[in-house]
Amino acid sequence: MNTFTPGAAVAPCTKVTLSIACRNLRDTDYLSKSDPMCVVFLSSSSKQQLHEIGRTETIDNCLNPDFVKAIPVDYYFEESQRLRFEIYDVDSKSPRLSDHDFLGSMDCTLGEVVSVQGSRFTRPLKNDASHKNAGTITVIAEEVSSCKQVVTMQWAAHKLDKKDFWGKSDPFLVFYKTNEDGSMSAVWKTEVIKKTLNPTWAPFSTKTNVLCNGDLDRQLKVFCYDWNSNGSHDLIGEFSCTLRQLQKGPCSENVFECINPSKASKKGYKNSGTVTLLSCTVREQATFLDYIQRGTQMHFTVAVDFTASNGDPRTPGSLHYNDPRYPNAYVLAIQAVGEIIQDYDADKMFPALGFGARLPPTGIVSHEFFLNGNPSSPYCAGVQGILEAYQRTLQSVQLYGPTNFSPVINHVARFASSYQDGRHYFVLLIITDGEITDMAQTKEAIVQASVLPMSIIIVGVGNADFAAMNELDGDSVRISSRGRLAERDIVQFVAFRDFLGRQNPVEDKARLAKEVLAEIPDQLVGYMDKHGIKPNAAPNT
Repeated sequence: MNTFTPGAAVAPCTKVTLSIACRNLRDTDYLSKSDPMCVVFLSSSSKQQLHEIGRTETIDNCLNPDFVKAIPVDYYFEESQRLRFEIYDVDSKSPRLSDHDFLGSMDCTLGEVVSVQGSRFTRPLKNDASHKNAGTITVIAEEVSSCKQVVTMQWAAHKLDKKDFWGKSDPFLVFYKTNEDGSMSAVWKTEVIKKTLNPTWAPFSTKTNVLCNGDLDRQLKVFCYDWNSNGSHDLIGEFSCTLRQLQKGPCSENVFECINPSKASKKGYKNSGTVTLLSCTVREQATFLDYIQRGTQMHFTVAVDFTASNGDPRTPGSLHYNDPRYPNAYVLAIQAVGEIIQDYDADKMFPALGFGARLPPTGIVSHEFFLNGNPSSPYCAGVQGILEAYQRTLQSVQLYGPTNFSPVINHVARFASSYQDGRHYFVLLIITDGEITDMAQTKEAIVQASVLPMSIIIVGVGNADFAAMNELDGDSVRISSRGRLAERDIVQFVAFRDFLGRQNPVEDKARLAKEVLAEIPDQLVGYMDKHGIKPNAAPNT
């Protein structure tokens, strides 16, 4: 049984299907046309090896095939998922690809395919052996409709067992879904209601593919616990149900006896209380891919900490040291986030900012300067352009201080405030080594940014005490400033040291990206939903 961990970035996959067509394939058959088939391979950022995930049917005597069989694939925004499409002229019934004529291939990422406006991703096929035009391939990604369903429920309980010696119980519910192998995974936890045997929990919403993989008949198991501060919660009882059953709404069938297995065999035991469904509705909700495929662009900005606490960049002990054998944490963090988000930005021009340094020629301290040295434009060409500007900056500035976040947050917020129609969403990555020194101003900046199309990722590098940073990550307590609560949770903080492994930069980047980016799709949808912004009308394809 997988442990439910509140605050962790555990995002379910989105299921998409890939429909494939080719045009102007090479003809390799002597007396007829080619008989093409497409084979699709996939690898994730943490697993470099490509593996086959599906094959289309074979279409006889055709150089412009529209394959009917779509290839299903699990899409994760937070991972770099590499795809390869290989086209073969099928000459026999042999399953071995080496027994067929290779016509051409195309490499891309799944992020590139799903993010193209209009959903039609077309690229030339390559065949290095022939050095001739191998034709083109078009891939259309479509989200499985069950991924768009959201279920909203509310529950109450009556006459639960008293578990606390000096008082009543502090009950909460945990929902588990049954997996294909019979194991169970936690999918939702209600809030704790203190000192009551008759709680009514707040309504909650979750996607049906999270709750039950979109399967209305998949068994759900619900555990009722009495909360204890030491984490060893006492089981009050449990029951099972399905979403199909819950969709009937409040009725006698949806009043469940809460059974404690350790008491069930005792004489006279009936139950440990009852749990009642108060409401259950299922509705369609626009998804992250609905917005992306209908024109929403994501914009990535990076802000780098150039304070003196990083250490002299010329010495190996510095967090900014350029070790030719292994990239430093700043480089890895920029690559981890930037290499994924760049697939969702059409022009791939990224602002790169710095803070906490003394700038030439006068040595003035700045908390908002442009790494490319251009005083009027902060944009760098691609992730590589950011890294080149970062390395040049290290040679030209003096690391200084203090560690102020609010200027760079306000910089991105100014842009975001000009684009609130749903066509643009901004992601700011702040990489820092130390404790923040303008906490009050930063909280105010975050609260103001929470109403804008914007998310903030903070990556802490080095071994400093980052306890104060967790205060900015609103997973547990919603951040506030001057009595005003943030409209949304838009901040995700992680300490990079928690993701460093076996000196393998590829795996380290993959682990970091998976954690910090997992919340971005829901934050984007949350902004759109909050402001009543629907996906743009589907463009003509």
